[in-house]
Amino acid sequence: MATNSTKPWPVEGVSAPVTAALLMTGASLGFSVMNILIRNASAELDTLQIAFFRNFFAFAFMLPWLASVGFEGLRTTRLKLHLVRSAISLCGMLLWFYSVTLLPLAEAVALNFTVPLFATAGAALILHEVVRARRWTATVVGFLGVLVILRPGFQELHLEMLLPVLAALFMALSVLVVKSLARTDSPGVIVLYMNVLLTPLSLIPALFLWRWPSAEVWAMMVGIGLLAALSHLLMTRAYKIADASAVLPFDYTRLPFIALFAFLFYGEIPDGWTWVGAAIIAASTFYIARREAVVSRERREALRAAGKAPEAGHP
Repeated sequence: MATNSTKPWPVEGVSAPVTAALLMTGASLGFSVMNILIRNASAELDTLQIAFFRNFFAFAFMLPWLASVGFEGLRTTRLKLHLVRSAISLCGMLLWFYSVTLLPLAEAVALNFTVPLFATAGAALILHEVVRARRWTATVVGFLGVLVILRPGFQELHLEMLLPVLAALFMALSVLVVKSLARTDSPGVIVLYMNVLLTPLSLIPALFLWRWPSAEVWAMMVGIGLLAALSHLLMTRAYKIADASAVLPFDYTRLPFIALFAFLFYGEIPDGWTWVGAAIIAASTFYIARREAVVSRERREALRAAGKAPEAGHP
């Protein structure tokens, strides 16, 4: 992804990478607080219903933006691909929400760091992008980090331990679709369509388990929707204005954030293997991002030397 010096708001003297780092850190904090609210709300509501309210209120909070840009803000030529992305995202969302309610939060977040690993493998196998030996090696090392956290043979494995990994798989598929959508649609349009389409998609299964929330949980649902919309916009903007390799390390602030919150609210203390495995996964995905930046730069330089402009959608 090419660095774009355009800033989301004018901040004199602040570079694009620094602004992107602040945006991603803010998004990580928002996602962490959202996960706490999801777990608390799960004591009263089923995960399917929480997912619906998350999507409904996230869409509601984007309505002022839609009003400001008018129906031009909805213009897209790729509605079917937005629908595919939304269906994939719903699967990943439900798996993730279930993992948040069943697993220690730090462990769930650490295992979910595998999204870039799945995305790298998917880019090669599905999009037929060239992924050379060094990135494949980093991907394999990253998945070894998953084994460090799960420690099969040294502790009893339960099905719920695989939920954040399966969620990461669906999230990675969503990332691959977004890579294609970002070539033609703005970040606001991508996030808006996700919430527009996810709302009815998530309502259908929620109706089978419907119960009306208490006033306290209503407030949580509103908070989850607000944090979801804001955090996704911050994250999308961060990746738009700076290279992924510059932004990705700040995504990993989710782990210390969630570990702190989990300790304060639930008394959860992640074991040392969770931190070691998370570090292996994070290092691997950071290396992959750096290599992608190098490959993109080399591709641009080669096209420039040949007197050609990069193709649309390429960094």
